[in-house]
Amino acid sequence: MLNKTCVKVLFLFLFILSSEFVVSQQSKESQLIQSIKSEKNPKKRFNRILSLGEFYKIHNIERADSIKNIIVKNSRTFDDTTRFNALFYKAEIAYLRGNQDEYFKTILECQPFLNRLNTDEIRFKLFRHLGAYHTSMQEHETAQFYFRNCIKMAKRDRDNKRLSESFSFLALDFMWDNQKDSALFHANLAIKTARKAKNKTELAKAFNTQARIYAFFGQIELSVAKNLISLQLVEETHNVYLLSQYSRETGHAQELILNLNEAEYYYNQSLRYAQQISDQRQIALALTSLASVQLSRGNYDAATENATKSIAYLDKLNDYNGLGETHNILGEIYKAQKSYEKASSHLNQALVYYESAGNREQIAAVYHNVGTVFKAQKKYTNALNYLNRSIEIREQFGAKNQIYHTYRVIADVYKDINNKAKSLEYLELYLNYVDSNTILQSATKIAELNESYRSEKRERLINAQADSLQRQQQEKVLSSTKLENSQLRNNFQMYIIVAFLIIIVLAFIILFYRWNQTKIKQQQKEAEMSQTLLRTQMNPHFVFNAMSVIQSYIFENDTVNSSKFLVNFSRLMRLILENSPKKHIPIETEMEILEKYLGMQKLRFQDRFEFEIYADDNLFDEHAILPPMITQPFIENAIEHGQLHTIEGGFIHVTFKKVEDMLLISIIDNGVGRKGSAATKKSSAHKSMAIDITKERIENLNKKHNTDGSLSVEDYNKDLQTGTKVLISLPYTVDSNPSNDTT
Repeated sequence: MLNKTCVKVLFLFLFILSSEFVVSQQSKESQLIQSIKSEKNPKKRFNRILSLGEFYKIHNIERADSIKNIIVKNSRTFDDTTRFNALFYKAEIAYLRGNQDEYFKTILECQPFLNRLNTDEIRFKLFRHLGAYHTSMQEHETAQFYFRNCIKMAKRDRDNKRLSESFSFLALDFMWDNQKDSALFHANLAIKTARKAKNKTELAKAFNTQARIYAFFGQIELSVAKNLISLQLVEETHNVYLLSQYSRETGHAQELILNLNEAEYYYNQSLRYAQQISDQRQIALALTSLASVQLSRGNYDAATENATKSIAYLDKLNDYNGLGETHNILGEIYKAQKSYEKASSHLNQALVYYESAGNREQIAAVYHNVGTVFKAQKKYTNALNYLNRSIEIREQFGAKNQIYHTYRVIADVYKDINNKAKSLEYLELYLNYVDSNTILQSATKIAELNESYRSEKRERLINAQADSLQRQQQEKVLSSTKLENSQLRNNFQMYIIVAFLIIIVLAFIILFYRWNQTKIKQQQKEAEMSQTLLRTQMNPHFVFNAMSVIQSYIFENDTVNSSKFLVNFSRLMRLILENSPKKHIPIETEMEILEKYLGMQKLRFQDRFEFEIYADDNLFDEHAILPPMITQPFIENAIEHGQLHTIEGGFIHVTFKKVEDMLLISIIDNGVGRKGSAATKKSSAHKSMAIDITKERIENLNKKHNTDGSLSVEDYNKDLQTGTKVLISLPYTVDSNPSNDTT
């Protein structure tokens, strides 16, 4: 039994640490909300809202629930994957809030996506939840089919986290099917696999599965021990939802062995954690559990108050299992106060809720309680009917070790009606179960002692083996020394020859390595010199065209635009002169150069065309870089030779994005196209020069980075042979020291 004072000190320490944790949560929430407000792209905005929902799912379940319908509604305009993720989010929220009808309905709505999105990730998610659905329906073969498929997928993907999760759910299915050995076997597999995954949360869930199985089959001491391990693990990961759940389950086990103080302590811990994340369902269940403890102490007013508060929460959530449990407790409270009509009313309501949830085990428990109410009213025929019905259900579903409680009540009923033979028969059945239960408890203690003994035995064996190995090593060293002394003189000459050969080989390797490194450096230097030369070829041509634009304004005597143009041109020239000598520049700088250049050209042609420059956010986050002015010749071609100023609705679109390990740049315009501009000999020559120069730059980059960069030019409108689409593929590189201006 864990010392209560130590546990309280531990929880106090964790509470002090949690203040910093709460501050970090609020900061994370603010960042997510701000990113949603600033995002203009609809798809990215939706994904950020979904990320906020996932955050709330852990830290504030009420808020997670408040945005689920928004997420589902907004997802309908996107692809199937996005719609599936939104529906699945809704299903998980329904599960967390105990709304079984909505949970199962939404999971079944997700099922058609299997045909359209046949990926392992989606199949795993759906199969795991479909298995849980069939477990609740007592359809164990179907449930096991889904869980075993999850195991196959997790093994194929070598995903130990998912594998552990699958073993846990399969173990629980075997538990509900009253297959104790199979349940414990798969729970142990879940623990081993979670350890391999090095995932504390999944390991905590695996230990909790083991604890639930032990509790189901009446091994309460082992259940408490395993749940305390689960609690320790989730404390380390700050998983408040699981802390609330496992604290309540630990309290329930303490209550079963009539340790009411410990039970109340853990129930209060569960309530505090649930309030921390606004989890109304777990708040309600903790209140119901506290009502049960207060009932055992005879504090009926407090018990009724807490149970009534719990129902107020659970009614809003449509949690049939929680409502059934709470009405069952209220029935027991009124029975203890001899208010049999109220007791029967609440027990009947509990039956209705458990029937709606399909919870056969708890139906059996309520039938038992109804039988005790009829016994107290001396309605013995009714009492026997309900008590026998409870036994029949227990024999098919749920924990069979609970039957002996019903045997004892039946024995008392037959005693009251003077049927001594039947009373003795059921009393013997009860005593057999009690003896079995006592033996089981003893066996549990023996198992723990044996495990401790085996641990000590293993430790002694390891120490003995270590001593033996040490002695063998000493003997081996002694023998080896004698042998070396006897052979040293005979083998001395051979050792010298071998050493000389080794020195020669090493010298050859070192010389070859240095020669190879020198060759590589020379190749890199040549490639960099070639790139520098190519950049100097491009810059004069660009400056000449820019000066032509300024000249045209001066000839037209347009002082306003010429002044504006000169200011922009001076900034542009500064950017070009500063960045042209560099091997690489940040993508933001390249975009600024293009922005300035296109703005000047748009001003020159009196806004007769539009332009857009776009880059993925991750390029800025990762500090992507690229060779300077790699795109400028094609922008210039689009304006000068594509004759955009003569096209109605003319546009230029420039896009930068990362595709695998390459930077993909697309330059699209809707000008007259290659065919339309081919009539101009000068145009064709200039385009050819731009393509040749850029291809040579890309070839040099490919040599340097050992990549497959490329350049392709095609018609934008293939049917009309108008417009141009240029695709440039470059090695994706990032600035390892983004504080510097140069690469």
